[in-house]
Amino acid sequence: MALHNRISRKELKERILTDTTPRTTISFYCYFKIEDPVAYRNALYKSFSAIGVLGRIYIAAEGINAQISVPSDNLEQLRSVLSGTPALEGLRLNIAVDDDGKSFYVLDIKVREKIVADGIDDPGFDMSKKGKYVDAGAFNNLTNDPETIVIDMRNHYEFEVGHFENAIEIPSDTFRDQLPMAVDMMQEHMDKNIIMYCTGGIRCEKASAYMLHRGFKNVYHLEGGIINYVNQIKEKKLVNKFHGKNFVFDQRLGERVTDEIIASCHQCGKPSDTHVNCVNDACHLLFIQCEECKKKYDSCCSTDCQEFIHLPEEQQKEMRKGIDLGRNVFNKSRARLKDLIN
Repeated sequence: MALHNRISRKELKERILTDTTPRTTISFYCYFKIEDPVAYRNALYKSFSAIGVLGRIYIAAEGINAQISVPSDNLEQLRSVLSGTPALEGLRLNIAVDDDGKSFYVLDIKVREKIVADGIDDPGFDMSKKGKYVDAGAFNNLTNDPETIVIDMRNHYEFEVGHFENAIEIPSDTFRDQLPMAVDMMQEHMDKNIIMYCTGGIRCEKASAYMLHRGFKNVYHLEGGIINYVNQIKEKKLVNKFHGKNFVFDQRLGERVTDEIIASCHQCGKPSDTHVNCVNDACHLLFIQCEECKKKYDSCCSTDCQEFIHLPEEQQKEMRKGIDLGRNVFNKSRARLKDLIN
């Protein structure tokens, strides 16, 4: 069996869009020691391919981080594959809140230095010394105390479309930058209850360990992140303290949690929380666009990109050569987007 995909991504995407097989979108992670990440990756690729898993998975010596979809009838087979690794036996699987089964169309499993890029190079840092887990009920109870501090450990564009009540945003583009920023911002609150959260739990778990490492005392993190919280409040009929949309890193780009729209279209300013990527292959800017602007700009972020996509394909290819998109998100390009629209 091939250990890498050999079919074009365009074809694979077309296949999944027309496939009627019910699929379930799942995320999971686990910090545990992997002696040979490459060998583990290859074995997992074979097992997951055999049961139709699609998605993006990172393997490192420190553990696994996965966002996947699987044919719904193969859920038990997925659990069986995971249970073959002792550390993953009985692992919590975060089931997507708002799922159309079209979240992924290819299986990518990559070996990385870390499953979450954190910038930590302190040999004294111990991931096992992490904050206390809180479930949805405990989270609600703790946050009823006005002295409790809630910290959002996600990127700015995730926070923009949805977050918990009274949550503090750590204004940064990357998790590695957020860690020292969170420590600096919380210096006056060393002895208060601090609850950290993220999408599925992986970032806030590491962040809680880092805060404890830096001398904070009462640090908690939301078990399973926003996804698990939303599922729990539905199951247990609890008060929901999350407002808006939960950004996710797959084709959906978001899960609807409440009907509230707390963000605005980056082009006209009208209420909107739909993230899109500019259709110009030389841009792919991630930004928020309403339906009216989508029609007005042909799904582009600017008039420049709109004009570009109507050029002959060969001319577009020539002009795209050498372009490095990097982390092209709206926050870094706010001035550029405004100027191009005007």
